[in-house]
Amino acid sequence: MTGNEAIAQGAIRAGCNFYAGYPITPQNELIAYMAQHMPEAGGVFIQAESELAAINMVFGASAAGVRAMTSSSSPGISLKQEGISYIAGAELPAVIVNVMRGGPGLGNISPSQSDYFQATRGGGHGDYHSLVLAPSTVQEAYEFMGLAFDLADKYRAPAIILGDGMLGQMMEPLVIKSQITNPKSQTKKPWALTGCKDRKPNIVRSLYLAEGGLEKLNMTLQKKYKTIREKEQRYDGLFLDDAKIILVAYGTMARIAKSVVNKLRENRKKAGLIRPIALWPFPDKAFALPAKSKVKYLVIEMSYGQMLEDVRLAVNGRCPVEFFGRAGGGIPTQEEIIHKINLYGKNI
Repeated sequence: MTGNEAIAQGAIRAGCNFYAGYPITPQNELIAYMAQHMPEAGGVFIQAESELAAINMVFGASAAGVRAMTSSSSPGISLKQEGISYIAGAELPAVIVNVMRGGPGLGNISPSQSDYFQATRGGGHGDYHSLVLAPSTVQEAYEFMGLAFDLADKYRAPAIILGDGMLGQMMEPLVIKSQITNPKSQTKKPWALTGCKDRKPNIVRSLYLAEGGLEKLNMTLQKKYKTIREKEQRYDGLFLDDAKIILVAYGTMARIAKSVVNKLRENRKKAGLIRPIALWPFPDKAFALPAKSKVKYLVIEMSYGQMLEDVRLAVNGRCPVEFFGRAGGGIPTQEEIIHKINLYGKNI
């Protein structure tokens, strides 16, 4: 399957009941797959009239207690930001897929990672966060959908799958698991708007006009985000025990970085790799392990340095941190990265 198709199939397997979206390259295969297969799985598919409509339909479906999602690419996700803020403020679970393309503006349809700030800093107005997962393979794109829905339900918060055009379009072998393997997808949601004939009414809202009401909500949210930071950090590490230079990359860039590390190891260079899987909460714990004074970090992104800021915060001045990146559809190559390492990482 392509990455886009795998994401769609993963959502259906995870028990997604409702999808609303609007076409935009390079994620159109995802919406096409959902159009065909959601009705077959007993779910609802709607091609909305706009990205604004799609995200607010997801708000409504989630408020009714069903597993709901949308997908788009960079400019379309920008249009959804107000709705995502509403979802966070109303403490609703939802999954949002961003198959990133080059920007700013309409940009192009080539791969990019320049939406990192948008995803990890909330993206819309207000003090909120979305959980953010970054798959690097088609198999992970499929499997992370179940994780995203589970995390969204657990914390009643939006969860974002942050991919890019390369992952969305590439085709790889995929191991398909049976549909709805996680019983959590069938968990009842006592807060949902399902009718109140036999119970007190529920209220889902993000508008608090009474004095102190909104501040109380924000305090509740910050307590939840603190729990998420403590419990939901995810990352992979490679050759960290003896590494003298550690590459840091996520998503499809981590694939290229891994091949660079393996090539350097073949030449007896002590290189390692940290691959953040969760981008928010950012895996600070990964950088506490190789805290040797002689370690150097090299952050590699398809941007001009966004995750770089989180790495520097995590390292907190203990070690030098360098950066190499390209954007606007430019993809760092093995040769470019190795050249950067040779300039920066002497005596490794």
